[in-house]
Amino acid sequence: MARRVKPRSTYRQVQAAATRDRIADAARRLFAAAGYGATSMETIAAEAGVAVRTVYSAFGAKREILSLICERWLEHARARERTAEVFAEPDPVRRLRGAANWLRELYSAGFDVVLIFEAATDESPETRALLRSKLAGRNEVMDAMIASLDDHLRVPLPEAQAVYRALAAPGVYRELVEESGWTPGEFERWVGDALQRHLLGVPGDEPSRR
Repeated sequence: MARRVKPRSTYRQVQAAATRDRIADAARRLFAAAGYGATSMETIAAEAGVAVRTVYSAFGAKREILSLICERWLEHARARERTAEVFAEPDPVRRLRGAANWLRELYSAGFDVVLIFEAATDESPETRALLRSKLAGRNEVMDAMIASLDDHLRVPLPEAQAVYRALAAPGVYRELVEESGWTPGEFERWVGDALQRHLLGVPGDEPSRR
């Protein structure tokens, strides 16, 4: 049986993809600087150096740009692949450390996107639904990581999941890394130690920061 050959992208398709990327990059800068709600499609077009009709043709609505920004961020962080790696780890301590690494990689790959989603406001019910679904998706992954260790936890599962979500709150990373000068690696070790100590009752490494 002959192998099916994947058709090559045409020049027009490549050009269209490049335009979408340029628009998304411009929007990401503007959303981070001025906020999602305060940024218009016209402003995005000007920042990207394209016509307003090009932005609408490429995305249709501002929330679709936000969705692409989120997808590109997750791809850059290898979030899905790293999730699978965490679940594949048989040792409970290493799995918890993997959960801390997953969070560190997610934030260090695009903490500006986290803040954009946290601060995004819009009257559109479709946009509110998008924001809820993205947040719910992250929480579901985090809760599943902790649930996979249910047989090893020394605290009730809901409490263990709440501890992980609390450590993952954007304000915690912002305070420690962006405001207090911790490195992402130091943040990861701190989260890993806290999870290991509180959820499994196993002392963490407690490495010095300096």
